[in-house]
Amino acid sequence: MSDEKPTFSCRGPGTPAGPLLPVGAKREAPHDIDLGSVSQGKVDFENWKGAADRPEPSPPAPLAPEKRLGIAIVGLGRLALNQILPAFSQSKLARPVALVSDRPEKAQAVAQQYGIDPSAIYRYDEMARMAENPTIDAVYIVTPNGMHRDHVVAAAKAGKHVLCEKPMANTADEAREMIAACKAAKVKLMIAYRCQYELFNLEVARLTQSGELGQARIIEATNTQVQGPGDQWRMRAALSGGGALPDIGLYCLNGVRTLLGEEPIEVYAQIINPDNDPRYREVEETISFSLRFASGTIANCVSSYGAHECKDMQIRLEKGWIALENAFAYQGQRLRIAQRHGEGEEVNEVRLSPKNQFTLEIDHFAQCVLKDETPHTPGEEGLQDHLLMEAIYRSAREGMPVKIDLVSAHPPVSAAARQS
Repeated sequence: MSDEKPTFSCRGPGTPAGPLLPVGAKREAPHDIDLGSVSQGKVDFENWKGAADRPEPSPPAPLAPEKRLGIAIVGLGRLALNQILPAFSQSKLARPVALVSDRPEKAQAVAQQYGIDPSAIYRYDEMARMAENPTIDAVYIVTPNGMHRDHVVAAAKAGKHVLCEKPMANTADEAREMIAACKAAKVKLMIAYRCQYELFNLEVARLTQSGELGQARIIEATNTQVQGPGDQWRMRAALSGGGALPDIGLYCLNGVRTLLGEEPIEVYAQIINPDNDPRYREVEETISFSLRFASGTIANCVSSYGAHECKDMQIRLEKGWIALENAFAYQGQRLRIAQRHGEGEEVNEVRLSPKNQFTLEIDHFAQCVLKDETPHTPGEEGLQDHLLMEAIYRSAREGMPVKIDLVSAHPPVSAAARQS
């Protein structure tokens, strides 16, 4: 009789040979590389991939729901419902706890979808009552531009921190009022410049400011789309504060300032409206503007409500070029970098793991409130853009360049500081 222990196999006919586990053999426990470790309430794993591949990111470490920043969403339009509220599903630091809308039936439907207490639904003229709700720590203003000032002031009076969509308001004077109201109430005010938190835009700013490709000489920033019916709020100056410039051209203006970490010293602009199109009685369809910087960089920016969608940015530097496709879009960013390679040119594409830019923006705001830090894009950043947009409009009216001699309300935060 054989002394060998019997073995079992689940292989069928034609199955490749593999290791056989003896009957009764003790199974070996997983190694620490697979089990991970816990430190300060966070689970982490050792990188299991080889050096040639990108490491897997650490698992998310969200706060417990009751410890997350409670945010009231003010305004339930397309942006709030299509982008902002869904972004909370990936947030580690914040959660929606209240809604503000003058459409009760819509607010009730949204509250049910996101598990928000029906008693935490307010009308715009009831925002003062939010002071009585301790679950609301902050508000996210997502109403038309012309309503931002009143809603920010109301939120500040209720003692709530404020995240406000861009553009900050309709005018620089309104922006100043909003900053003053938040300071008086001792609450934080952050402007929702989502692209400043988007990973590809951050990388472009880092690379441009690093000097690896030399000094930036020419920047081309384009943000265009074809606008539809004329009765939407964007075509009404009292609600929008302007046309293509404050709505989508602002991404070009703020994007250039951000990637350079520098303020322009001169602007020159032109506005063109189509003949006999009643949609553009109050606001501009197309605007082109140039920004000149003391460093020698020139940025050529164009924004239009009448051209097929394009949201790209190119930077021409001394030693190469950078192209960011869909720079200002919600998704679909593609980053390419070109530089000399021997006697030829090498063009490389940088691929980054996508992250929801609205989530990144919301979590930065939440961290600033929870840890009492200053946001990278405070109210002064919004004010600075309003001052520059007013200079751009003045240039377009007068048909000549306008020198920028104003004291910067908020110089752009360096790429290194924003990534730290």
